Amino acid sequence: MSLRIQELGWRATPMGEISLRRRWDPAARTDVYEIKLDDEFLMSSLFVAAEVEVARIALAELRAAGPPPEGGYDVAVGGLGLGHTALTVLEDDGVRSLVVVEALQEVIDWHEEKLIPAGETLTADARCHLSQGDFFARAADPAGGLAGAEGPPLRGVDRPGAERSHGQWRATGGLRPDSPGTRFHAVVVDIDHSPRHLLNPAHAPFYEVEGTRRLAEHLWPGGVFTLWSNDPPDEDYLDVLRGVFTGVRAEVVSFPNPYQDRSATNTVYVGSRPRD
Repeated sequence: MSLRIQELGWRATPMGEISLRRRWDPAARTDVYEIKLDDEFLMSSLFVAAEVEVARIALAELRAAGPPPEGGYDVAVGGLGLGHTALTVLEDDGVRSLVVVEALQEVIDWHEEKLIPAGETLTADARCHLSQGDFFARAADPAGGLAGAEGPPLRGVDRPGAERSHGQWRATGGLRPDSPGTRFHAVVVDIDHSPRHLLNPAHAPFYEVEGTRRLAEHLWPGGVFTLWSNDPPDEDYLDVLRGVFTGVRAEVVSFPNPYQDRSATNTVYVGSRPRD
């Protein structure tokens, strides 16, 4: 048994005080890792079913449409957190490359320092690249998704338009730092609590039709977009997605809650870019 609560990391950021802690949970009888921003819980390893499903569903949609392209899938994930979404992407051997865009360098540092269990795998997998930046600003950048260049593997490639820092690429445009113009076979997002409950009001345009169109430019035709939400399905947001994507739906993910005698639910939104 661990100490009841152990603070593993703490830093002041422009967004507030962010902390990583590990605590022993007697109800679940396991160590639980949590990331907090001020007094708000951002992530908990106790409830990860939907964080796994948001990636699994995206890859299942791709495979249902046919075999992987030559070389494999290129995937972008918005939000690193405790790493469960990224780990699920890497479990698929059809994935060629994964870029994870995380706003807080502190979270990336904790993974690199192996303070978060997933960091051991994420930092050792050559397909995976952790990139500090504003996912929403990058998704809104048309330069990030119009050229359609697939590009080589992420690591060890010097290209104009990217900067190297602490062994990582920092993007100057688009979702993939070393290759502006790259399109992806899947974009998976797990950042805000829901399309209505945002960590930052500046994220709101992403959930509107124009923001969704800009996001779609980063996908190949037939590429898949999935989004995690803590709230029940939102019909207004589904209408936004239907204005841009095909095959739009909301999948409700149920999982046990050790604190209550019932299941809890999250939502995964799904849509595909129309094929040209």
